[in-house]
Amino acid sequence: MPTAPEPTPTGSTDETPAPAVSAPMRAAKVRAYTEHTTVGQVETTPDGRVTIACACGMVLTNGPTWSVDEHIRLHRAEARFLALADVAPAGIPRLVAWPLVDAAR
Repeated sequence: MPTAPEPTPTGSTDETPAPAVSAPMRAAKVRAYTEHTTVGQVETTPDGRVTIACACGMVLTNGPTWSVDEHIRLHRAEARFLALADVAPAGIPRLVAWPLVDAAR
C-alpha cells in the first residue's frame, strides 16, 4: 500500500520563496509616488476651474465632468503604471501592450 510523502517541516530553509514584489518594482513604485505629489496651494482660475501643481510640473485641474481629485488620482495611477511597466520582468503577461504605452510618452 503506497504511503503519503513526508510533509516538509515548517521553517525549512531548503527553498527560499521569491519576494512577492521585486526590488526594482518596489523602487519604481516609490519613485512614482515621490515624483507625483501635489505641491503648492489649490488655486481657482478666473474661469472657475480649480487647479493644483504636481511635482512633475503638470498642472492638475477639474473639468466639465471630473473633479480635480479625480484628475490627481488618475495622474498618480498613470505615473505608477508607467514606472512599474518600465521595470516589469520580460515576458510577464500584460493587459496593455507595452509598445502602445511607449508611443504615448
